[in-house]
Amino acid sequence: MSPTALPQCVISPDEYALTEAGERMRPMQIPEDIFEEFIRIAEPNTQQNLETCGVLCGKVVPGQETLVVTTLIIPKQKATSDTCTTENEEELVVTQMQLELLTLGWIHTHPSQTCFMSSLDLHTHFSYQQFMPEAIAIVCSPKYDPRYGVFRLTDPSGMDVIKSCKQEAAFHPHDGSDIIYTNADPDGHVVKARYSFEIIDLRNA
Repeated sequence: MSPTALPQCVISPDEYALTEAGERMRPMQIPEDIFEEFIRIAEPNTQQNLETCGVLCGKVVPGQETLVVTTLIIPKQKATSDTCTTENEEELVVTQMQLELLTLGWIHTHPSQTCFMSSLDLHTHFSYQQFMPEAIAIVCSPKYDPRYGVFRLTDPSGMDVIKSCKQEAAFHPHDGSDIIYTNADPDGHVVKARYSFEIIDLRNA
């Protein structure tokens, strides 16, 4: 595999966003068609009331602190109506290394639920955002409006709550006094733009 090409960046070099603590975050450009395209890919699973998940990959724009999603990778996976677990993660890592791609977040469907971050989603996303503060979680809800949302854990509050949570059950409540997650788009660090992106479906490999 050849390294993935970087599309044109529409974000200015001096643009940035802030966390709840006032820390700078790099802006992230994502393709505006990725939501409906992923919903289309997930349709066979959605019809069976099964979740589908994927990994958002991309690069840093040379010369500026901007992240660009260039590639959607669909790993091998096992799913239920409200869970999705990746399998053969070594294959995913090798693919990213060959294409020189960073992990910028993840995307998954709620086949029969509305668009929100469940407690399991929050714990899953914590590991992404701990590794990269700008990492995003996209939730697609094909049967409801809105059909998608782009989220991140608040920092502070959300990151601290999930880090200290000792609940063992997959689905459980968290303290309602804290805002645990927030929209990354609009009015966040995510900017949508029209450009082509690559889709790699490892389920067929």
